[in-house]
Amino acid sequence: MNRTPRLAVAATASTLTLALALTGCGRSDEAGTTTADSADSISEGPASGAVEVWAMGTEGELLPELAEQFEADNPDVTVNVTPVPWESSTEKINTAIATGEVPDVMQVGTTLMSGFVGLDGLAPTPEDIDSDAFFPGAWETTEVDGTSYGVPWYVESRVLYYRTDLAEDAGVEAPEDWAGLTDFAAGLQDAGADNGIALQTRGNSTALMYFPFYWQAGGEILDDAGEFTLDNEAQVKALDYYSSFMRDGLAPPVLVEDEKVQNFIDGKLGSFVSGPWERANLLTTAGDDFADKFGVVPLPADETTASFIGGSNLAVLADAENPDSAWKFVQFATDPAAQVDWFEISSDLPAVQSSWEDPALADDDAVAVYQGVLETARSTPAIPTWSEIEHELDLIIEQTIAGDLTPEEAAAKMQEAATSIGTGLD
Repeated sequence: MNRTPRLAVAATASTLTLALALTGCGRSDEAGTTTADSADSISEGPASGAVEVWAMGTEGELLPELAEQFEADNPDVTVNVTPVPWESSTEKINTAIATGEVPDVMQVGTTLMSGFVGLDGLAPTPEDIDSDAFFPGAWETTEVDGTSYGVPWYVESRVLYYRTDLAEDAGVEAPEDWAGLTDFAAGLQDAGADNGIALQTRGNSTALMYFPFYWQAGGEILDDAGEFTLDNEAQVKALDYYSSFMRDGLAPPVLVEDEKVQNFIDGKLGSFVSGPWERANLLTTAGDDFADKFGVVPLPADETTASFIGGSNLAVLADAENPDSAWKFVQFATDPAAQVDWFEISSDLPAVQSSWEDPALADDDAVAVYQGVLETARSTPAIPTWSEIEHELDLIIEQTIAGDLTPEEAAAKMQEAATSIGTGLD
């Protein structure tokens, strides 16, 4: 399906400012609301009453089909799903939290969790939910300052898509390290592609595309003391390497995202880095026969293996009117069997590790690649200010790619920007 992941996981600095301003409006203390520390456990028995759910984008359109199963198992409950466009979701949720007029459950992009927690908008996760059932990196996206405020619903990560026919013509194998990726991109270009690889060069979530390379080089965003560690040799190395593809003519100097899929299908682009939604985009655009012309492999390693883990969590609102049934719905949606059903409905990858044993996923080689990637994939810090910091990092990376900053200058500016904004946890 067609996704716009950068809208799914990131908020702009302006919307974050709006959120903080709205906090001063307060929330309703009327009967029916619940405090953030009231959901210690989920009661026994079926769900009842109405459960209001906000889900974003494609998920909002498809979720009613899964909700019907929950209603069949719980005859006294009604699940009302409201689809919300990703583009307006952050402002809508901020306003709802500030006024207390909230749904019971909502879908939250992984990097947005901490911002809503900072507004006291989300209820802590009940102890009934087993964190060990999920990919570790996915569960970490629910935690802010040591407390979980949601449950991983679906996951995604970044991998390398490449034209297998061009690779065969060039006589190159899928890369396993950084030097191999450079040679691989050059080989695909020699085999006829205008560009051997495409990487994001500007706009929202450029940092999310870049950070796997920083982690691969051994870098960390925060140290054990919670201090930013962005100005170091790993950062300089990763910025130089990432920029080298554009600088050396192996990748478009400015990536036009809307042209990427068609260029790949036409053989003008040899490879690109993206998430699991691109497979459906490619087959929808080119037809199922195109599946034989491309492959998917993990991102190559440097000092270590790493990719970004994203996706969405399900959270219950602190002011939910029906919190117990809301948590029952979250528990259902993240049950291993329901996760497989949701994959078949939406193509979203399960956050529950045991779901990957089902033939629907295990027998699909292209999907199975993600399982190993997700085991070591990492998330950005769950801090209330991350959206604002990420916005600044996006701009710095763009300037580095354009040659306006050296990697050394960019690393120093990253540290300065993050430190001046702070973590928001003090």
